Amino acid sequence: MIRHQHGNACSDAMELLIENGFDGMADVLRILMNEAMKIEREDALDARAYQRTPERKGYANGFKSKTVDTRMGRMIVDVPQVRGDVEFYPSALEKGCRSERALKVAIAEMYVKGISTRRVTGVLEKMCGLKISSTQVSRASEILDEELDKWRGRELGEYPYIILDAHYEKVRINGSVQSCAVFTAIGINTDGKREVIGVSVSLSEAEVHWREFLKSLLTRGLQGVKLITSDAHSGLKAARQSLFNGVRWQRCQFHLQQNAQAYVPKKAIQKQVHDDIADIFAAPSGELALSRLKYYVEKYVESAPGLSEWMEENIPEGLTIFELPAKHRKRMRTSNSLERLHEEINRRTRVARLFPNEASLLRLVSAIEMEISEDWIAGKRYLNMQTEMENENESANSKEKRIYRKTVA
Repeated sequence: MIRHQHGNACSDAMELLIENGFDGMADVLRILMNEAMKIEREDALDARAYQRTPERKGYANGFKSKTVDTRMGRMIVDVPQVRGDVEFYPSALEKGCRSERALKVAIAEMYVKGISTRRVTGVLEKMCGLKISSTQVSRASEILDEELDKWRGRELGEYPYIILDAHYEKVRINGSVQSCAVFTAIGINTDGKREVIGVSVSLSEAEVHWREFLKSLLTRGLQGVKLITSDAHSGLKAARQSLFNGVRWQRCQFHLQQNAQAYVPKKAIQKQVHDDIADIFAAPSGELALSRLKYYVEKYVESAPGLSEWMEENIPEGLTIFELPAKHRKRMRTSNSLERLHEEINRRTRVARLFPNEASLLRLVSAIEMEISEDWIAGKRYLNMQTEMENENESANSKEKRIYRKTVA
């Protein structure tokens, strides 16, 4: 990092404080912000103003005024510009943009939940010291919609694993209250990071609606899918088989446990059945899991024939996970990651109870999921995908060795 000499700005700021005290804080902040952005530009260019050096990465290109709202009121700052082979934007303003968007989400969320524009402006003025008109509150929802549309329609790429599920929210449609399905898709990319790759609202989970949702993911560039984890909803199952034929499917083990209870004839053996199925899922290998399944199917042939038949037909759909690297199985065996996301959405939508239309539901759910998804991307890896590549390389090498031995023999 280069050394900086910016004493004049600090001196000006100090003089303002001496002369005006707290009344001059806004001007002090503006001066310091401008100076901080200049310093950051010098770091990005690797050269001070007018300095000639072979290490220089680009050139200063003046300033561009930008109006920002702060807790000290509206402020006009001078954003440094650059030219040449270098990208630059002040990090302080980047953080400000994120805060500004969070504020818009809060405005939209309050507005969707039925809080009047007058009350919204009052709350924001007390919390942030910002005077926002009712017109600005209405416009905030429109601006947020534009950002959310871009996020929902962004280009996708390679996601080896995806998790699919839906939950329901109450919406007023044509004068009557209906339950609308909110479709969500989580993808784990090649870096092992989670992100929400799709969200949509439809009247039901019928095949046509799931097909439309999955087709939109493919249209946006989804590729490289090796495993899909979901429940066994008939509409989703049919759409998945149509558009992702040949992709391995892991039926959610949590939902399987829930589904099994419908076939237990006596309440007294519910826990035993739960433990027996859990024992199958806990097997260290696919071969042992199938062996345990066979044992428990025979165990319930006489005492619970319906359960026995159901287990033999359905439990194998929850054992696909054994085809994955051992370190990936725990997190991909269920759709719990998506269920927890639904719980967070329900926590935020519970106050609303009833949405005035599908657009307002989609707006709020998208805003929540975008916020959570960005935190996932910025956080730790969800899975170590290097493990999968090593596993595939080992399988390929083993296959080549078998072919070689067979050829030699």
